[in-house]
Amino acid sequence: MKSSPFSLSRRALLSAMAAAAAVVSFGFGAPAQAADPIKVSAIYTVPVEQQWVSRIHKALNAAQERGDISYEFSENVANTDYERVMREYAENGSDLILGEVFGVERAARKVAAQYPETAFLMGSSFGPDGENFSVFDNYIHEPSYLVGMAAGAATKTDKIGMVGGFAIPEVNRLMNSFMEGAKSVNPDVKFMVTFINSWYDPPKAKEASFAMIDKGADVMYAERFGVSDAAKERDVLAVGNVIDTAADYPSTILGSALWHMEATVDHAIEAVKAGNFKAEDYGKFSYMKYDGGSVVLDPALLPEGTVDDVEAKKAEILSGAFTVEVNDEEPKSSM
Repeated sequence: MKSSPFSLSRRALLSAMAAAAAVVSFGFGAPAQAADPIKVSAIYTVPVEQQWVSRIHKALNAAQERGDISYEFSENVANTDYERVMREYAENGSDLILGEVFGVERAARKVAAQYPETAFLMGSSFGPDGENFSVFDNYIHEPSYLVGMAAGAATKTDKIGMVGGFAIPEVNRLMNSFMEGAKSVNPDVKFMVTFINSWYDPPKAKEASFAMIDKGADVMYAERFGVSDAAKERDVLAVGNVIDTAADYPSTILGSALWHMEATVDHAIEAVKAGNFKAEDYGKFSYMKYDGGSVVLDPALLPEGTVDDVEAKKAEILSGAFTVEVNDEEPKSSM
């Protein structure tokens, strides 16, 4: 059910009382720091172990350990149940609600509009909405380009396999950047591209990878779980995405494009605490200049000089001398 006018008035009264207490404690006009952590809730459609969601989960756990927030979450929430869970968290007094609404955009925005005093920060393919619905996305196209350079240098067959979840902008842009990076150092490289149409189906991703390896791919782009397992079994190389899984696949992961959600999450927390949260696009906080993305490489699996070349390009990106363009079009196989 919706919040009643009484509950909203009571909440406003409590906020006013807290502000008055802050003036007494700190002096008139001085900024007051919230003594209590804000209440943050998250809604995930997949397990928290899944790459993309795990980064949000990690950042929120870090904020909770600092004492900035109290954190609760629901995982494996079906799209048909997403709206209900959003309402329950809003009704229970969450100050900030995070999640990913790629399959429930319209419903999620409708709920947010009905709870104007609650801050919403959602992974989305579209822009912010109203006064309280902010969006973010994994804009790690820059480290994807860099690890693409490493993959292009490492392939000996000039064939790279790429397995993605869905052909949506947040997946497409990473694949396209990776391909551009690979071609920048190896114009002869060809790509096999497939989407498994699932966010979490390791067996299906693994089978798709086997098919590509059978066709000559000696480097696999692991946008989903399952790809690196296939690479390890067939003794070919793999490229990690979003998280670093090199320890789980020794002598297999040549490098990874990493996503860090801390800058995104911390900006939202600060805004809620300051009372100035508004609808905005948080995408920029995933850029390398905000420490939202990084690249990690294994020199032992790469040709000599590759790491230096990647570091040089990274410096160009950070200085603004080189820009990795965002291309959200669906990537296509070139062989």
